[in-house]
Amino acid sequence: MVSRFEHPAGSYKKIFETCEELSEPLPATVIGRIPPFLRGSLLRLGPGLFEVGDEPFYHLFDGQALMHKFDFKNGQVTYFRKFVKTDAYVRAITEKRVVITEFGTFAYPDPCKNIFSRFFSYFKGVEVTDNCLVNVYPIGEDFYAVTETNYITKVNTDTLETMKKVDLCNFVNVNGVTAHPHIESDGTVYNIGNCMGKGATLAYNIVKMPPTQKDKSDCVEKSKVVVQFPSAERFKPSYVHSFGMSENYFVFVETPVKINLLKFLSAWSIRGSNYMDCFESNETLGTWFHIAKKEPGEYIDHKFRAAAIGLFHHINTYEDQGFVVVDVCAWKGFEFVYNYLWLANLRANWDEVKKAAMMAPQPEVRRYVIPLDIHKKGRNVVHVRYQYTNSFLLMLFSKPCQEEQGKNLVSLPYTTATAVMHSDGTIWLEPEVLFSGPRQAFEFPQINYERYAGKNYTYAYGLGLNHFIPDRICKLNVRTKETWVWQEPDSYPSEPLFVQTPDGIDEDDGVLLTIVVAPGSQRPGYLLILNAKDLSEIARAEVECTMPVTFHGMYKP
Repeated sequence: MVSRFEHPAGSYKKIFETCEELSEPLPATVIGRIPPFLRGSLLRLGPGLFEVGDEPFYHLFDGQALMHKFDFKNGQVTYFRKFVKTDAYVRAITEKRVVITEFGTFAYPDPCKNIFSRFFSYFKGVEVTDNCLVNVYPIGEDFYAVTETNYITKVNTDTLETMKKVDLCNFVNVNGVTAHPHIESDGTVYNIGNCMGKGATLAYNIVKMPPTQKDKSDCVEKSKVVVQFPSAERFKPSYVHSFGMSENYFVFVETPVKINLLKFLSAWSIRGSNYMDCFESNETLGTWFHIAKKEPGEYIDHKFRAAAIGLFHHINTYEDQGFVVVDVCAWKGFEFVYNYLWLANLRANWDEVKKAAMMAPQPEVRRYVIPLDIHKKGRNVVHVRYQYTNSFLLMLFSKPCQEEQGKNLVSLPYTTATAVMHSDGTIWLEPEVLFSGPRQAFEFPQINYERYAGKNYTYAYGLGLNHFIPDRICKLNVRTKETWVWQEPDSYPSEPLFVQTPDGIDEDDGVLLTIVVAPGSQRPGYLLILNAKDLSEIARAEVECTMPVTFHGMYKP
């Protein structure tokens, strides 16, 4: 799964360049044969505007949201794209400057205003961005482009027109939600976000949105919190990008990457600051694994701990023989990986890109196993209560049964992952490594979600990052650790989305859809269709325009 290519020409820089939206769909040149069951749209989101006037955006997650669409019809393909007309985008275009502070770019007050109004504008509080550049997903019969704040943006997936901005804070107690919900077969949506809990303490809420209503009422307005996870620190929530969900449980991994809320609230007062300035990390905090029942929503008070990791994407979570198996794309250590995703780093020459990645946390696909019943065979129950002192959460445990200390509680025959109870009552989790390659990440993972989400599965598909540059599509057998790779020189793909063959029987009976940018080609952007069995090419649909990087998306039948 390791990349076979170097990139000395630096053509990857093209995926971090501004492009224009299209006034009408472009016909694509199809090479190969489009599978007849593909009759929908591939929708993708990412940054498309990397500077406004003379002001650049500095971080990978700052560029303004651009929505891409490949339509399949009668074996033909068209490509279309439009900017999502968020407040952040419209105001930036209107005023020809960065108006709303983004992840790593501070928005200064209007330079045309006098010094007094500029000074007082610093005290108006944080204007949270609605730049929804990360993902798109359905809620009921509607589709929303999203980022990680409290704002989601309703879009028309046929015309790519922006419809309305929705503030989730109006309906549910969250400060924001992730761009990675879990969606059940009936359309029920689950997501997670941090919030203020009882006694002005931080917590993380699982939010449930119902499927399409018979009376056609708005599903977002019927959002409700179903369970709450406690925070390990009172004023410092962990950054959360995704979560795990099996058939009966939610899994939340609380990493040592923290948002300092006091710093966040004061950052905009006098000095120019941005979201990235408010993150901090400490190796001594380690990682906490939290688990809760889905029905009814109930937090389980066992404390599962592991060494410090960074985590953005869960691959899959499932139950087996009294255990919950949690497969994730991990980054070893406590440092925040986003520190290495400044656009200046990603646009550097290849030798500089590699040098920076050498210092970054190292990626690994890991399997953790959580025992559901740690008190089998008469083990004493470990009771946990919470007490806040000096803004830190103290775990106070009754003493666990001595004979169980130091034993591996995991008895699944197919994994080397362990769970060992310590004398303080915490259960220490050591993972099984499913894939590891120095500075070679298996990221943006996908599975046959429709049939295997929350179930024991075999195959994961991912985007291969070579020193943070996306240059291959990967397939991983999580049971045997066998890997497959698709790769071509100077070609930069995106997250592969799995589409099941309608009459498919095997888990990997289907195709992968990915957008590839090949800057040196006559038609530098194309949709690539791969056989999910062996990553052999089935077809590609090429267009005569380049495309910037995309993060996530969906196939809409």
